[in-house]
Amino acid sequence: MDKKLAETIGNVARAARQRAGLTQADVAERLDMASEVYGRLERGLMLPSVPTFRKLCTTLGLSSAKALDLGIQEPFRAPVPPPGFGERPEVRRLLRRVQLLDRRKVRLLAMFAAALRG
Repeated sequence: MDKKLAETIGNVARAARQRAGLTQADVAERLDMASEVYGRLERGLMLPSVPTFRKLCTTLGLSSAKALDLGIQEPFRAPVPPPGFGERPEVRRLLRRVQLLDRRKVRLLAMFAAALRG
């Protein structure tokens, strides 16, 4: 592994993620990887595969040149908003968890939420 390249991609990804107001879990979900694995990517401890690198660039609104920090000036592209964009982080986490539930459990959760609203 090229440690310098991994650190470069990780630093650029972290800055773009923070600029977009996303959590590591948000980006990891969009990349179909565990949050812990994405965290390792941001810390420069691993290099993404080429398909994952392309999804990372799309998700964070980066060109590959920018993600590789090649010094090429390009206009900013807005990242693809994740599901629940604009919601508080705890609401996004809840939405991610609800998406994993079966239909029966979602109905039960909806009834519980309705009871909480009183």
